[in-house]
This record gives sequence, structure tokens and C-alpha cells, in this order.
Amino acid sequence: MRRQVADGDVSALRPLPAVAGLGPGVAAVSEPCPQPAGPAEAAAAASMPPKRRLEFLAGRRAARRALRAVGPECGEIPRSGRLPVYPPGRAASISHSAGTAVARAPGRDLPLGCDLEPRPLPRDAARLVLRADEEALLDDEEMPLGAGAAWSVTELFSAEEAAWKALDVPESGCRAGPAGSPRDLRASPCGDGLRVCLRTDPAHAVRVVRVGAGVFGYVVGRAGARG
Repeated sequence: MRRQVADGDVSALRPLPAVAGLGPGVAAVSEPCPQPAGPAEAAAAASMPPKRRLEFLAGRRAARRALRAVGPECGEIPRSGRLPVYPPGRAASISHSAGTAVARAPGRDLPLGCDLEPRPLPRDAARLVLRADEEALLDDEEMPLGAGAAWSVTELFSAEEAAWKALDVPESGCRAGPAGSPRDLRASPCGDGLRVCLRTDPAHAVRVVRVGAGVFGYVVGRAGARG
């Protein structure tokens, strides 16, 4: 499924493609009267600039909706440092750009990662996530966004950000994975998506797919070792 999503319009992402064991959540920053769900969220949001505060609260609403899609209602989501803290046995991944999230059903062992890029990124942004051995993945500048099997800079940026979140997993408030940034990952074609692995441990890999014309990428599971 390929759809263009207008700047800031995340409603077009409903419903996300169904993936066993994963639930989506969407919350627009433009929703009226956004309020924290409890004192911990209120305290975290209090010192934020207005735009960042709206994105933070939208991300929390999206996470609650994603968690609700795969389990019972969830109250406020506090944080430890900059990391969200979920109820025991539950987990989600948030992209704050316009409020999207994916959650894992209780009892499922699935990697979690998503990233929303509502605006097309310039070609020189590729250097933020790609290395020389990944440049062949880029589409031609003459081609329409998302055309063919190649990937736009926006799509690749979103995919690698989503994979980095999934491979660099928070545990007890600390980052457990060895990846320091998306440039520590390596992407390669995998069907209609990408196989993204740690450069230091190629067997540690996930599969990422894209939704829309390069705005939303999310992890759908682990990727097998290369033959």
C-alpha cells in the first residue's frame, strides 16, 4: 500500500497495514485541548517549548492508543531520562514528529521501532544515515518520490531511524543495544522492504517496511541471517 501523506496529516495513516502482534496508534498535534494524562507527563511537558510540548503529548496519546489496540487501557506514560516507561509487560515505539506509535501485544517477542517524516528531506540528508556501501539504495533524483524499487532519502531516513529504535532497545531506562546512531546500521534490500542490521553484528537484524510516499517506516519483525 502506497499513499501520499500531506504535511502534518497523519489521519491518512489509519489504518496501518495489519501486522500480527503489533498495534498502531495515531494522534495529531492539532487535536483540541491536548492535556497530559497525569502528573508525570505534566511535569515532563512543563518546561518544553510550545511546539515540542504538543509533539510530546501527541506522542504519548499515540502510544496509549497503540497499547489499547493490543491490550487494556494504559494511563500516563512517565519517563526515565528521555525514555518512556511503560507498564510491566508492555512496550511501544513513538515517533514524535506528528504523533504515531506502534505497540507490541503482551507476551509477544517482537522488535519495536517506527519513524514518521512528514516533510520530504533534501538529498544531502542522506549523509546523516547512509554510508558509501548503501548509496545504491537511493532513487534517481529524476524519479518521483517512492517510484520503483529504489528508496528516497526520506524513506531511507525513516527506515533506519525505525530500525535503530528496534535494535537499540531500552531496558530499565538504559539503552541496551550497541548502535550509537543510524550510521552504525547497514540497510540492504529485502523483498518490498529493507533488511537493516548492526554493522558490528550483522546477524542482529530487523525488517523494515514503508507506508505512504516515504513518510512512515516501521519494523515488522526480525530478519534472518544472510545466506
